Order: sequence, then C-alpha cells, then structure tokens
Amino acid sequence: MKDYSVIKTPRSVLKNTAVKVRALRKQNKYSQFELADRSGVSLGSLKRFESTGLISLESFLKLLHILDRLEEFDAILLPGEDLNAVAKLFTLIQKK
Repeated sequence: MKDYSVIKTPRSVLKNTAVKVRALRKQNKYSQFELADRSGVSLGSLKRFESTGLISLESFLKLLHILDRLEEFDAILLPGEDLNAVAKLFTLIQKK
C-alpha cells in the first residue's frame, strides 16, 4: 500500500532521503558496490537504505562524506535566531 500525504512523516522523509542519495550516487557514477567500498558501509546496508530508507546515522554520514554532502547535513540542526534578543537591541538603540 502506498503512503500518500501532504504531511511529512519520518517514514516519508527516510524514503525521500534514500531516493536523493541514490540519485547522487548515480550522478557521481558510483555503483552500489563502489560507494559501499569507498565509504566503509556494507553493501547490504547500502542496498537496504536505498530500498527502505533505513540506515544507521554513522553509515549515513559516511555516505554523505563520500558524496561530498556532509556539510549540508551539518547545517540542518543549527539553532534558530533569538528574535527577542534582536528586538531588545532595537529597543536599546531607539532609547538613546
């Protein structure tokens, strides 16, 4: 049964991420065997990831490293801006 929804779920994000990594692998002209070998991720883990989206975080990061996308992952969990602090600065400036 297909999962159709406009709301993202963890499962849909996993599957979508696997599709993107597979496309990057092909774009870089790596076979599954070659990417697994270069990254140190087992071939079975890579095949399972591409078909189900399931992989350990460490293995996923190894794949991103070989695909030269590790910096993109590093940027996803940056803390948000504290807009209250920015507002306080403007308040202080206006009072002067």
